[in-house]
Amino acid sequence: MPKSQPNVAPAPVRYLNRELSWLEFNQRVLDEALNPATPLLERMKFFCITASNLDEFFEVRVASLKQEIEDNVNLRTPDGRTPAETLREVTIRVRRLVDDAYRCWREQLKPAMAKHGIRFLDAAELDEEDHRWADAYYRTKVHPVLTPLAIDPSHPFPQLLNKSLNLIVRLTATHTGEVRRRLAVVQVPRVLPRLVRLPRPEAREHDYVFLADLIGAHLADLFPGTQIEGWWTFRVTRNSELYIDEEEVPNLLKAVENELHNRRKGDAVRLEIAADCPADIRAELLDTFSLAEHDLYVIDGPLNPTRLMAVLDGDHAPELHDPRFVAPVAASLRDREDLFAAIRERDHLLHHPYESFNSVVEFLEQAAADPKVLAIKQTLYRTGGDQRIIGALMSAVTNGKQVTAVVELKARFDEANNIRWARALEEAGVHVVYGLVGYKIHCKVALVVRADDDGIRRYVHLGTGNYNPSTAKLYTDLSLLTCRPDFGEDATNLFNLLTGICQFQGTRKLVVAHFQMHDRILELIAREISHAEEGLPARIVVKMNALVEEQIIDALYRASQAGVKIDLIIRGICCLRPGVPGLSENITVRSIVDRFLEHARVWWFENARQPEVFVGSADWMPRNLFRRIEVVFPVEDGNLRDRITGEILERQLADNVKARHLQPDGTYVTPPLPKGAKARRSQSEFMEMALAQSQAKLRKNNKPAPMVLRKRPK
Repeated sequence: MPKSQPNVAPAPVRYLNRELSWLEFNQRVLDEALNPATPLLERMKFFCITASNLDEFFEVRVASLKQEIEDNVNLRTPDGRTPAETLREVTIRVRRLVDDAYRCWREQLKPAMAKHGIRFLDAAELDEEDHRWADAYYRTKVHPVLTPLAIDPSHPFPQLLNKSLNLIVRLTATHTGEVRRRLAVVQVPRVLPRLVRLPRPEAREHDYVFLADLIGAHLADLFPGTQIEGWWTFRVTRNSELYIDEEEVPNLLKAVENELHNRRKGDAVRLEIAADCPADIRAELLDTFSLAEHDLYVIDGPLNPTRLMAVLDGDHAPELHDPRFVAPVAASLRDREDLFAAIRERDHLLHHPYESFNSVVEFLEQAAADPKVLAIKQTLYRTGGDQRIIGALMSAVTNGKQVTAVVELKARFDEANNIRWARALEEAGVHVVYGLVGYKIHCKVALVVRADDDGIRRYVHLGTGNYNPSTAKLYTDLSLLTCRPDFGEDATNLFNLLTGICQFQGTRKLVVAHFQMHDRILELIAREISHAEEGLPARIVVKMNALVEEQIIDALYRASQAGVKIDLIIRGICCLRPGVPGLSENITVRSIVDRFLEHARVWWFENARQPEVFVGSADWMPRNLFRRIEVVFPVEDGNLRDRITGEILERQLADNVKARHLQPDGTYVTPPLPKGAKARRSQSEFMEMALAQSQAKLRKNNKPAPMVLRKRPK
């Protein structure tokens, strides 16, 4: 422990607000959409991601704040705010973010795409031939699935699904000689594409109409004998948290299924409506959903921009996208057909997406087919139902192996998918377990038990990302393949804990939350403090998605005051204030938002020039440390450890193109590039390095380099 007590600052000075910090992260995502140096369709992608992120923020975080206010919870957050105060500031910040996002759409993205032949047309811009085609499309594809919903004394306002797009229609109808003004609702079908592409002779011409506009132009067909006065799009966002008392439900699978139905009709937390909607209709909708004026967001642009991601598909000019990148197989595994033999020789570290995730999939497929393999055990959090991974587990059962899958049913917004493929695994004979009561299973572990010629050996895959080949192309993660006996023993005990009835027995190498991880982190920080006070080299470098937990933040403050140099690479939420005199002047915090989503979690403790490096699934947040099963593992191979510190972390610390530095007030800035300094973009360097190593390996083996095909611009 440190020899001297640190200066104690009041709580509001010590911590940044969690919700406001998250919104600053989403601003950094939007900044990529605003950046003219980013290829146009990639800017469009970041605009859509910004909107998708905000949806989840309202469904979970804003919903939680509103619930606390309703329950009269006045406990202050670590930064000193009550739930009501936080919600007020969140609302102000979100409005600015939404205004910036839609201004980006109207003034930058939409005009720029039009110049490249990608246009979004309204009914007035369609020519006669387009009108004929659109009419035929509407009558054959759209009209049969529409349901007009009247609102009157005999037809109460319909129960609208979470985030569904709807039209509120004002019309007049004559009844027994009396003209009456009515309202009605038309739900835009989710089963149909939100963007309808018009036929064009040139493949490079992409003209679209919004499905809602197409329905609006044909409302007279839905309400014959009436006069349509106007229609406006709107969308309601609902509380989407699952409320399950796991100790009281006999069947967790059934309970999650039932709760998913409730999520779709939870309490409303936000109303979005088209900018031209009259004030009286806005007021009526707010009253219908029991919302206040501050819950209303007036949108001058397309509601639910996430559906615009469809534009990214198709035959577009290459310069509108990032250059195509095909991840090579890691050099250490290239030309190694027998992965088990390769793992027996040495540990293998894979850096995704710069090195192919296919090696992990092949590890599971080989295990499923290998007659020497006796058992496979794996945790599954978000697989996306990938056919190769799920198929490998199923075929392993067919091949007579003992197969266990620990499935997390409560992986937020993937619950329905997980239920579907969990049932499929059970039907195939896989022993499916749903983990521990009260804890999410977030660790990423696969264990293969094999009868090698010299005895039983356990092969282990440990990682920071999900077993999902699709997201492995988009997220930056690390994987370790090893057969070290201590790792195998720990993995065996972990699965016994998750599937059986036993107490946590401790570990040899792995660090497991919720049992030991929090204390271990504090011990590692305290050791660096002691080294600094003794004049020994002391440094901490941490890369993760979020830093929230107060005791750890306080420990980092103590380390800073003791002279420990601390560099944090935090993609999203960071409640620590760096650079505060007397508190954190030795701490820097940066966030990298780039082409790939930074997702790896790495801890590097200098330890008086005997560095220790840990990699795993956990962020430093209360939920990860106390309410989840997480695994972090040490990297014991010296070459791999040096690769992580020197090749990966130091390169990210040198990034001066995409890195944003956190200021004491919670804002982020891009430091100016010193005169003569070289621009450094870490993700680009990782791609170049992976391809260079691939080429070098191929030249060494006297093989021709694979051709990476790119579309040639006309």
